[in-house]
Amino acid sequence: MSIKSDPSTWTDPRHVRGLQGEELAIQYLKATGWRILEHRFRMGRLEVDLVARKGHLVAFFEVKTRWGARFGTTSQAVTWAKRREIVRVANAWVDRHGLPDDAYRFDVIGVTLSAKGKFRLEHIADAFRVG
Repeated sequence: MSIKSDPSTWTDPRHVRGLQGEELAIQYLKATGWRILEHRFRMGRLEVDLVARKGHLVAFFEVKTRWGARFGTTSQAVTWAKRREIVRVANAWVDRHGLPDDAYRFDVIGVTLSAKGKFRLEHIADAFRVG
């Protein structure tokens, strides 16, 4: 569950903000009973932000982090193309690590940051389905 490069060397503020949102999502998921299995699981150039387990349920999480809500809702930010990528990566994860009794779903976590260091987190369970 490690980042392949040193975040302190990143120059794009969007990448730094994205990592901050993922870390907040990890804290939230752990506090609500999820066990984090993967952070930024990759298949080639594609990745899913988080893979977590709660009992026999495995969820693949896309985390969207923003400053304010000017550009639409969290669920609007996960386009059909991004959903297709997440499904492809999830299938690779299931092929490698899936268990026979597992159930799977796709969730979205939206993190909205404020200039005062506060944040709002929205978890959309079962945000989309395959097919």
